[in-house]
Amino acid sequence: MRRLIAVVVTAVLVVAGVLVWVLRGGGGAHETAQRYLTAWQRGDYAAMRSLVADPATFTLARTESDLGVAGRRLKLVKTSGRTAAFDAALDLGGGRSWHYLGTLDLAKQSGHWRIAYSPASYYPGVQQGQRLRTVHAWPQRAAVLDTQGTPLTGSPSGSVQQLSGQVLAATAAQAKAIGPPYLQGDPIGTDGFEKQYEKRLAGRPGLTVQIVDGQNHVVKAVQQFPGSPGRTLQTTIDPVVQHAAGQALASVRKPASLVALKPSTGEILAVANKPGGYNRALLGQYPPGSTFKVITASALVAGGLGTDSKVPCPATTTINGRTFHNSKNEQFGTISLKLAFAYSCNTTFADLAVSKLGGQRLTRLAAQFGFGVPLITGLPAARAQLPAPADDTMLAADAFGQGQVLTTPLNMASVAGAIAAGTWNSPRFVAPADAAQAADAGGNQVAAPRKLDPAVVKALRSLMPAVVSEGTAKKVDFPSGTAGKTGTAEFGSGPNPPTHAWFIGYRGDLAFAVIVEGGGFGADVAAPIAAQFLKTLR
Repeated sequence: MRRLIAVVVTAVLVVAGVLVWVLRGGGGAHETAQRYLTAWQRGDYAAMRSLVADPATFTLARTESDLGVAGRRLKLVKTSGRTAAFDAALDLGGGRSWHYLGTLDLAKQSGHWRIAYSPASYYPGVQQGQRLRTVHAWPQRAAVLDTQGTPLTGSPSGSVQQLSGQVLAATAAQAKAIGPPYLQGDPIGTDGFEKQYEKRLAGRPGLTVQIVDGQNHVVKAVQQFPGSPGRTLQTTIDPVVQHAAGQALASVRKPASLVALKPSTGEILAVANKPGGYNRALLGQYPPGSTFKVITASALVAGGLGTDSKVPCPATTTINGRTFHNSKNEQFGTISLKLAFAYSCNTTFADLAVSKLGGQRLTRLAAQFGFGVPLITGLPAARAQLPAPADDTMLAADAFGQGQVLTTPLNMASVAGAIAAGTWNSPRFVAPADAAQAADAGGNQVAAPRKLDPAVVKALRSLMPAVVSEGTAKKVDFPSGTAGKTGTAEFGSGPNPPTHAWFIGYRGDLAFAVIVEGGGFGADVAAPIAAQFLKTLR
């Protein structure tokens, strides 16, 4: 019995000793080859180097960088004497797998088996002084088109070219960020649609794996993969509407933006920014001023107030110790909700928001107009924000577009469009399926249409035309059938802070928003721009 125990203990010690020996680098040629291939498969170059007889010869990491290897699958086939055969499948990006059979030479060094690395250890037939590389042949890049099938890159509008974006040679960092098959120097879209839809527009390059000598002369092409052309991107930019938008901003001297869309579908027809360099139409976030009264009025009507309901419009009102006032301290006594909207009475909407709405109802109604909703347009676009008001003072300020409300010209054009169509449609530059490709980092998808309460739509279709016919914009020469809302949004600080000039509106199946940064009064500055835009389209 003691002898049996001794034999078992001896056997365990022997097995343990072998395991330790293997872990420390021992084992036969087969085990060494297997460990090398396992490390290679996971891209652990340091572990591979530790198994090479002469680490100074180990150039595999550079080889894989030159080839643009994204992943690999290695399998040891057999080991015979000092040679190990393996099966390799290398992922070269773009769905291309390079499959071949290779061999490893092994040698004993200080009693341990090691890989006798040479260029042929990666691929058979590569001699000393030679290396592997891939050569790309990119197809002609597909175009980004407007509604008439004309490439956006050929547009005379700088705003359109900004939407389209540039194509430049990739830096090493950019190529790495995109991933295989992209390499430094390859053409890539750096902004706009060209960046957002890079792989669609670029297609897939033809790829050739070559053996080259020290002077980069081709010794042999060992593998070829065919390329595939890119696919064009059809956008909703209408060159006629875009031209009118650009013309409307031509004489503006301050930073300004005009965006127009089709209310029935949400298709963005035009985006004009002046000056260029920053897409304020999609990304600029501003207090909307009195244009937000479209939403507040919608909430009041949904709560039972009628367009003819009598409401007070004093010059000032005080809520929780804070005094709110109308523009130029105007007062109109007791008037209809329709006239309070047309005259843009801040005090009316501040009081009604506190007495009849409350913060939850206002924010809930704003969501029906896309506030807080991610806009998946096909290009990055900021979402409109209306945080829950902390108290009645903040609620009162929010009610006429000050407080914490922030929005973009695109957001506000979609608000006007919702009244025109009776449904809020998420604005977009491309077909819904293509817009889905532009889901944001949070994985948000295109928002479903949001049908408005018919009573709200009916009321606002009465209130918004009144702004043009008898309200703040009555002196502006708008084409017949125009409905809208002026806005004068304070920003900054001090007793007389500067103001952004706003006008949003619709005419038929066209909705739009205009902002002039620091422009002053919406009726004096933004509304005439909107009128010129519409008259150019007539």
